[in-house]
Amino acid sequence: MAAFKPITTDKKGEVEIDLKKKKKEDIKGELITLEEERLYREGTVTIRDLISPSAFNVQSSFIQLGDIFLRTVFIVSYPRYISVGWGSPILNLNINMDISMFFYPIKAEIILKQLKKKVGTLEAQITADNEKGAPRDPIRETALRDIEELRDSLTQGTEHFFQFSFYITLYAKTKENLDRITEDVESIFGGKLINSKKVLFQAEQGFNSTLPLGIDELSIAFNMNSSPIASSFPFISSELTSDNGILYGINRHNNSLILFDRFSLQNANMAVFATSGAGKSYAVKLEVLRSLMMGIDVIIIDPEMEYRQLSDAVGGSYVNISLASDSKVNPFDLPRPIGKDISVEDIIRSAVITLKGLIRIMFGALTTEEDSIMDRALLETFAKKDITPASDLSSVEPPIMQDLLDVLEGMEGADNLALKLHKYTDGTFSGLFNSPTTVSMKNQLVIFSVRDLEDELRPMAIYTLINYIWNIVRSERKKRVLVIDEAWWLMIHEDSAKFIFALVKRCRKYYLGVTTITQDVNDFLRSPYGQAIVTNSALQLLLRQSPASIDMIQKIFMLTEGEKFLLLESALGEGIFFAGLKHAAIKIVASYTEDQLITSDPKQLLEIEKAKREFEEQMREEAGKKKA
Repeated sequence: MAAFKPITTDKKGEVEIDLKKKKKEDIKGELITLEEERLYREGTVTIRDLISPSAFNVQSSFIQLGDIFLRTVFIVSYPRYISVGWGSPILNLNINMDISMFFYPIKAEIILKQLKKKVGTLEAQITADNEKGAPRDPIRETALRDIEELRDSLTQGTEHFFQFSFYITLYAKTKENLDRITEDVESIFGGKLINSKKVLFQAEQGFNSTLPLGIDELSIAFNMNSSPIASSFPFISSELTSDNGILYGINRHNNSLILFDRFSLQNANMAVFATSGAGKSYAVKLEVLRSLMMGIDVIIIDPEMEYRQLSDAVGGSYVNISLASDSKVNPFDLPRPIGKDISVEDIIRSAVITLKGLIRIMFGALTTEEDSIMDRALLETFAKKDITPASDLSSVEPPIMQDLLDVLEGMEGADNLALKLHKYTDGTFSGLFNSPTTVSMKNQLVIFSVRDLEDELRPMAIYTLINYIWNIVRSERKKRVLVIDEAWWLMIHEDSAKFIFALVKRCRKYYLGVTTITQDVNDFLRSPYGQAIVTNSALQLLLRQSPASIDMIQKIFMLTEGEKFLLLESALGEGIFFAGLKHAAIKIVASYTEDQLITSDPKQLLEIEKAKREFEEQMREEAGKKKA
């Protein structure tokens, strides 16, 4: 009888076989996935593919990246003294370059120990020379003084010590051009007693050191303390180019365009200072012409009829203000309020204050009693025309100077004031203020000429005109520029100076930019209001200055000695342009057509007039021939 043996299965072994089989399948699947991913990546473009050059050829002193050649120049040593902005000639070169600066701070105690040893060595050498009777060594004595000063500064914490590396990578399209640029850069450095060298058998390391990776692979450093390092920072060339705005001129530092929108700053005001014949009117007229192209309304107060040709060319309104002229501006005009939050009472009160300022310019200083009488008389004058805090200013008719005289003649104690006012109502100056306003401000360009007014009347007229313009501005908010030529006229009287200052401070709210132009810098800036106007002007243009005013200009605008001499030696249309915290040397440049429209040169104007007459005669002759 055969023995019975039960059938058994090794479940553990089967599980192990299944796990191995599954593992092999997973590995196979991962390999397939990796292969698919590899094939996928071969067909995709990475960032490295996009930025990598087509070729990379490293030579002993240069690298060729595709079609571009490049070379790195490093600085080995500096002179004893180095001026602020020493890198300006390099930075303003019209070439492509990358600049890297590396700073390695060194602990003060380490440097002080080394300097102490050096002092001991130098003192011993100097003492030995003295004992031998040898002539003194100025180099050693200078070095000893410098080290002692540096030790004091490091101990006091006013200076710090660094190892400083300065590298420049130059780019060019040909090897010959690269060599030429390298020679130019080394020559500029050499002119400042700075020893520079081009890389040799380290071209790749030099290129890597100027990439925006912050890696110094050259490791060529020079010992330097804080002050000379600070002068090495490239904060010397301001770019005043923006996407919007008008072209003011060419940046003389780097030949870039000074393209700027004055309404993009904290305010749109501009101050222009220059001596006679330096080109200030030319520069302003050029800005006006280009502003008109941008759809900006422009209002000009012209004291010398310089803007007539520009007005005729663009179809502007030219208003001649004089005693005999039909164009009149009523100083009693009021703004038409815009918005529901405007108080009519405040408008009337402001008008009274403004008119009292005009009266002070007309009469001179008023006593306290006269001021009180005039205040009450002006309020009554407005009240006679039903202009009260409850009135609708859009439908009222403002009074004129005769109405004020009638009120004064009926007031007790106002005889003297009435007597003085007679000159402006029915006397010599009666044709200026004693009539309703007849001028219009509908044109995009409106120019008020005050050339034919006597010098005595000119400050009053300009004051009245600016007040009228200010009323129009407050009545309709839109982008405007107001140009006040020869603004020093308004600085003569405190009231007019105060009024202009208030206008400059408030105009931003109404989208107005005020341009003040003057050649009499001393009279303008001696006034505290004049300096305040400059402070509240985000744009400033300084052209050639006279030696008599340059010191004041330097103080007000905080100019360096180099900028001071630049203004003294500037050619026609050259100077310094300030835009906020930035400024740059500027050259005003106009096209031929613009130049013909805005020139102030008498010789050129005569030639233009002659050409006009010849053209008109030619046209008449041709018309006569056609009729015949």
